[in-house]
Amino acid sequence: MTELPNDRVDAVVAAIDRLDGDARLDLDEALTLLADRRRRLLLEVVVSHDEALTLPDVAEEVAERETGCQLADISAERIKRVYISLYHDHLPRLVDADVLEYDQERDLVAPGYR
Repeated sequence: MTELPNDRVDAVVAAIDRLDGDARLDLDEALTLLADRRRRLLLEVVVSHDEALTLPDVAEEVAERETGCQLADISAERIKRVYISLYHDHLPRLVDADVLEYDQERDLVAPGYR
């Protein structure tokens, strides 16, 4: 079994702790929420910064982590697809669970459990 890096483990544990403590979500729902790799990467990126990030910046960093490539080596089309999936699918799920906050007007993403 491959061991996860500590920062990834910390992000997942923090998210599970937050979700598990929420009366609206049980552990099965929390694990379902974290089952998608892109959602875990989204959480990892946002939690690893001390400030809110723009969603385009998050999409770029998620794309880098998914591919293992530098940003300059990733196509604009790939980054656009990541952004769209974050905006329409992954981010709303995490916002609904109060794990992340999203300011649509400013396009900023931040942890929702500060």
